[in-house]
Amino acid sequence: KFTEGAYRPSVEDVDRLKGEGLWNNDWEASREMVYRHYEGMGRSRDDLNLDYQELVAFFQSRYRGPDPHHWTGYICHEPLLMEATYLDQLTKAGIPWGFFSGATRGSASYVLEKRLGLQTPVLVAMEDAPGKPDPTGLFDVIRLLEERHSLSADIPVIYAGDTVADMQTVIQARKQYPSRSWIGVGILPPHAQTPFEYAEAYAEKLRQAGSSIVLGNIEQLHPNQILSLIV
Repeated sequence: KFTEGAYRPSVEDVDRLKGEGLWNNDWEASREMVYRHYEGMGRSRDDLNLDYQELVAFFQSRYRGPDPHHWTGYICHEPLLMEATYLDQLTKAGIPWGFFSGATRGSASYVLEKRLGLQTPVLVAMEDAPGKPDPTGLFDVIRLLEERHSLSADIPVIYAGDTVADMQTVIQARKQYPSRSWIGVGILPPHAQTPFEYAEAYAEKLRQAGSSIVLGNIEQLHPNQILSLIV
């Protein structure tokens, strides 16, 4: 749309950008890819006059759909990465859980509540805190979980994510509160599962960014796996 049909990023292009650890916000990442396309043609981003709000509106018209009140876009059909029964399993094991998302609160709530069927999950979204790798949102999730479940302030924290920025969030949290145990768990996203060489390269980036372990799916982070990480 914003390169007049000249450039459609590949999955590898997106992964390379996300691998820089700075582009957790998909709107900002999209704008950056437009800028870099034109810079590759010798044009300055300062001269492009790219309307960021127009880009966001177009993105949302595809992700949520053209009708802001009745969503029909990609968000309605994208594969879910977990089942609600997985979270029930954690709850039964006495493991509190919550979400720190770079998505808007509306989009994150739609997936968590309407598609997964969760009831008022602990959620810190785009509007609530600075973007990753700033750990402020993670701290907010922890505070909400401590309040909801009357938790002590020294239990270990495991944060799972599929980007370099997610793992760097754990590193930043550890720097600010070194007395607490912070464990990063990398998750391979579906598109990075094959071929093997690509999956291993993606996993290695997550490990280099700070993940203690890399799993093929969030549901592999089951109670026994969690126990093995915190003991």
